[in-house]
Amino acid sequence: RHPTMQLRSLLITLCLAVPAVAFAPARSPVGMKLRMPAIRRPVAVQRPALLQPMGAAASSSAAVTESGSKEKSEGGIDVALLTYFALWYLGNYYYNISNKLALKAAGGAAGFPMTISCLQLGVGVIYALFLWFAPDARNKPSITAKDFTKMLPVGLCAAGAHAGSVFALGAGAVSFAQIVKAAEPAFAAVIGTLIYGNTISVAKWLCLIPVIGGVTLASVKELDFAWSALFSAALANCFAAFKGQENKKLMSTGGLKERLGSVGNQFALTTIIAFLFSIPLAVWREGSRWAEFCELFSTSAALKFNLIASGLWFYGYNELATMTLKKTGAVTQSVANTAKRVIVIVGVAIVMGESLAPLKLAGCGIGIGGVFLYSVIDKLVAKKK
Repeated sequence: RHPTMQLRSLLITLCLAVPAVAFAPARSPVGMKLRMPAIRRPVAVQRPALLQPMGAAASSSAAVTESGSKEKSEGGIDVALLTYFALWYLGNYYYNISNKLALKAAGGAAGFPMTISCLQLGVGVIYALFLWFAPDARNKPSITAKDFTKMLPVGLCAAGAHAGSVFALGAGAVSFAQIVKAAEPAFAAVIGTLIYGNTISVAKWLCLIPVIGGVTLASVKELDFAWSALFSAALANCFAAFKGQENKKLMSTGGLKERLGSVGNQFALTTIIAFLFSIPLAVWREGSRWAEFCELFSTSAALKFNLIASGLWFYGYNELATMTLKKTGAVTQSVANTAKRVIVIVGVAIVMGESLAPLKLAGCGIGIGGVFLYSVIDKLVAKKK
């Protein structure tokens, strides 16, 4: 088995490292400065507590300025923001558990992962529509048909990223899939440079070395290793990278932010489009077994409960995360995302009884540390200059 593990480690390293090396700049480029669109202070509206959408309170709190100043409670601590972070982490944690339990109840990767992925988005669509039509819950967006058409690429990428993630979580351990997904910056750097002409600093390219190395190290003695989990998680990373780039292009459309009305509306529309794109994929992959799935859904309480719960957790934590990160600086976002991955990987592994070998933990730490460094390295280099 030793030669097999070495071969597997080498193939994973090549799979992740070759694109990064191939498209790395030959000379030191200037790091591109991204201009984030200004966050408009929304008008606070009193709503019944039961109809308050998850994370809606975040959209009515004070916007954080670039200097990091923000309105705090009397004790000097922003209790509301801490609460949003806690709920975001909690939602992500329970989504991963309920999603894994739903996949297990449906037969794992050989069961109905694409159907479950599609229906999870469908649960989010129902929740979004409820908020639009319930009295005093959330104002509807006033987008045009042209706006909706421009949102299609983002929705398609969101569907691909979600489907790939769900399949990866069903094919292997949740912790392993999350470690591979932590390598998303490597995919974003290559795709952004190759397809969209972005400029990445040499310092950031160098930070990808521990990211790729950490993922490889964590994979060497992974007891629940599956090539399908590795490839589908990598595919999810590709779709997520394209989604980020397409979303930047989308939000540069004049007046679109005003017509959307809120970050919640933007996420709701993206979820609706992703759901529509997921239907043909689910029909193609598992449509011939639809009757079998319906019978299983009606007889398995575990599948029924966890599918609906995972759909609600997925929608809720993603919307809340978007609203929370809009109110923090770049460094805070990096720390928050890093901490979230550590909590999910370790916490879910303990609950689900997955392997946490020292080598896997070491690879996890190196990879996630590299991701954090990738997020802040340009600022650290700029300070030294």
